[in-house]
Amino acid sequence: MTAGHFSVAIATSAADVPDLLWQALPTGVEGRWWYESLERCGIDDQFRFFYAVVARDGEPIGLAPLFVMDVPLDLVLPPALLPLFRAAGRVFSNLRQQRTLFIGSPCADEGTVVTRPGADRRAVLAALDDALRPLARDQRAVMTVWKDFPDADRSDLNWLAKRSGYFAMASFPGTEAALPASGRKEDYFAAMKASRRHQFRKKLKRSAAAARIRVQVAQQPSPAVMDEVFTLFWQTYEKATTKFERLNRRFFDLLARRPESHFVLLRDAEDGALVAFMLCFALGRRMVNKFIGIDYARPKDWLLYFRLWEAALDWSLDQGFSVIQSGQTGYAPKIEMGHVLVPLTNYCRHRNRLVHWVYGRIARTITWQTLDPDLERYLAAHPEDKPPAE
Repeated sequence: MTAGHFSVAIATSAADVPDLLWQALPTGVEGRWWYESLERCGIDDQFRFFYAVVARDGEPIGLAPLFVMDVPLDLVLPPALLPLFRAAGRVFSNLRQQRTLFIGSPCADEGTVVTRPGADRRAVLAALDDALRPLARDQRAVMTVWKDFPDADRSDLNWLAKRSGYFAMASFPGTEAALPASGRKEDYFAAMKASRRHQFRKKLKRSAAAARIRVQVAQQPSPAVMDEVFTLFWQTYEKATTKFERLNRRFFDLLARRPESHFVLLRDAEDGALVAFMLCFALGRRMVNKFIGIDYARPKDWLLYFRLWEAALDWSLDQGFSVIQSGQTGYAPKIEMGHVLVPLTNYCRHRNRLVHWVYGRIARTITWQTLDPDLERYLAAHPEDKPPAE
């Protein structure tokens, strides 16, 4: 596949991507190990993985991880439109789900396209996008989506959208919490709004009175501990209202072997049982809060989510991280504990021009408030935190 003096090769394994491109990934972003874990864990019934390698005059200068998924329309349409599409889906089966080619990664908090220093980023994006059209046809994907890209990419992707006919659509925002350079927990609390600081401390005090919790941060847990971890993860997954991917035990075992992975483990001091965990990635000065699990059979006044965050906060401050990235959804407690919202945008193109036009009109109605009830309530109280209009 070529675009002028650029060429684009589509690889089917992370191992086939030149090392120098993996090394060009920004600090704080999951690397080659992440994609190899996804490839090897046995979730190919949900995803097909690809890697677009962009070269100029034969020299690799750009990389975009890709995947293909049959997406249930329940995940992407506003709630008001779901009854109409569900009714139509009983007659037209292709309306129930939509095969989509994504630029990005399942579970990753932000989309990433790597360009080496000195490369013309827009030229790389254009060459990449031209290569996506035949790949989408080969995979019978009717939609192409640049998934969850941050504001740092907005200018370039708005340019690409005009060039190649994409429409923009608000995505679930990310969340992150800045940590004080002092490494002092008191300074973290001091930076919070007084009302949130008061509520957070009140909940921690209430939890401490209700339950004695033992905290451990571990790497490469034993198989017995991983049994406990995955049981809690699955319990939490089952309660989630938004489910994009279905991960398995093999995936967690592969991640557990990685030096980037750290498990924050909370145990009941009385019976020793694991009651909560957080799987964190140490990526430069960024701590990525990737997956959690909570024993929902425990009393509600244990407030385990808040105890888990406190334990992760203590460890992150001790390790000298500058920010904790906590991903999408579950906004109410994250905001209460000091996170800010990070705007993310999807750029979408449907192969059928009429459907593309309809989806583009629908996309204009999608906002943070329509995506999540927690966000709707929060933004009603704090309209100053709404993202800026295009």
